[in-house]
Parts: sequence; C-alpha cells; structure tokens
Amino acid sequence: MNRELIIKLESVDWEAFAETMHEKGYAIIPNILTAAQCEELKNEYENPLLYRKTVVMERYRFGLGEYKYFKYPLPSLISEIRTNIYAKLAPIANLWFKVLNIETEFPETHEEMLEKCRKNDQLKPTVLILKYGKGGHNTLHQDLYGDVFFPIQTVLFLNQPDEDYTGGEFVLTQQTPRAQSKAIVLKPKKGDMLAFTTNFRPIKGSKGYYRVNMKHGVSEVHTGECHTLGIIFHDAKS
Repeated sequence: MNRELIIKLESVDWEAFAETMHEKGYAIIPNILTAAQCEELKNEYENPLLYRKTVVMERYRFGLGEYKYFKYPLPSLISEIRTNIYAKLAPIANLWFKVLNIETEFPETHEEMLEKCRKNDQLKPTVLILKYGKGGHNTLHQDLYGDVFFPIQTVLFLNQPDEDYTGGEFVLTQQTPRAQSKAIVLKPKKGDMLAFTTNFRPIKGSKGYYRVNMKHGVSEVHTGECHTLGIIFHDAKS
C-alpha cells in the first residue's frame, strides 16, 4: 500500500469534487503523482514486460502518436489509484444514471466492476500510457470497449506543460441536443489527475435532466514530448 498516495486521496475534498463533476462533467485533482512517480512511469515506457499491446495512432487515423496498453497484473501504483479512485466515482456515476432514468447501477468496489466485465467476456485491462512528440495529437473519441462500461475515466499528466512541451492541450467537446457543440480546453500540470465523463453526462433543463454526449482528445503538440496515463475502469474484449 502506497501510504503517500492514500494520504493524498484522503485529503481531497471529495464533496467539492463531486459537485464539480455534476456541474461540468470533469474535475482536476492536483498533485496526485509526485515528480519522481511521473519520471518512473515515463522511464518504464520502453519496458516490454509491462504491456500487452502497442498502437501506432496514425495507422488507424486516431491521430499522431503511440500508446501502449498495460497487461495484468498492473504496476502497484496504477492498481492502487484505479481501485481507490473508482470508489469515489461510483456514487457520481450512479446518480448520473438515476437522473437520466437509465436502469444500470454500478457496484461500490472496483473488483465488483471487473467481475461484471468478466461475465461479459471483457478480460483485458484498458489502462494505457500515451506518448506524443512534435505534431502529435489525438482525435476526438470515446473509450467504451464493450457493452459493460463505466461512464467516468481519468488521465494523469506526466510532463510539465510549457516546459517539457508546448501545445498538447486536453480537449473535451460537449454536444448539446439542438445546439452547437462546446469545446473545453484544459492544461493540467505534471502530476495532476483529470476525471471526466467517458461518453455522456446529465444536464438539468427546465423539464428535468437530459443527456449530452462528450468526446475527448489532445490538440497538436508544437514542441517537445509529452506522456499521459489513462485509467479506464472497465476491461475490454481485445
């Protein structure tokens, strides 16, 4: 158990975090990772023993860059973050589905969530590390991977913007029914964690709650190199 990580998570104002998630569909928690932890994750990028699959993004028109899916067992730091953060996100996800009248209830623990995935033959981890160089970018998308999915995911930023790289902003788009799409551009710092909706969130209107779809991506990197660690809470079939 990473005691330093647990202390950080216990110090978070989770009530304020939940309010921000409900209001915006995303929220940033600063300084979840130390600089040393960020460097360790980046340094392990070339370690083939950690990964099950490498994807060259331009080959599939996903953008320009590369990412690698971790294999089980996950590194202990990543596993602890995934397990502990899930427990904070599950009540938010359940409230979203309740107000949208979707008859899905997410379990309290991440192990139970993974059991739901296993019953649907979704057995492969979706945690991934991404690497972008000059010109790198990620087109707008959603990370679903199967019929069983958790509607919130997180990304940890492993480089310092405007020092290690320029450009490369994290982009969210909100597609409100019968309205123009809204773009949200974020630039979290090294070690920060961003939580955001995987595919949709509720917004309260004059006649109750309605669903708005959201996608995410990364704008073009102008100089330098950046890495991010994506933590998705459901597993995949492939």
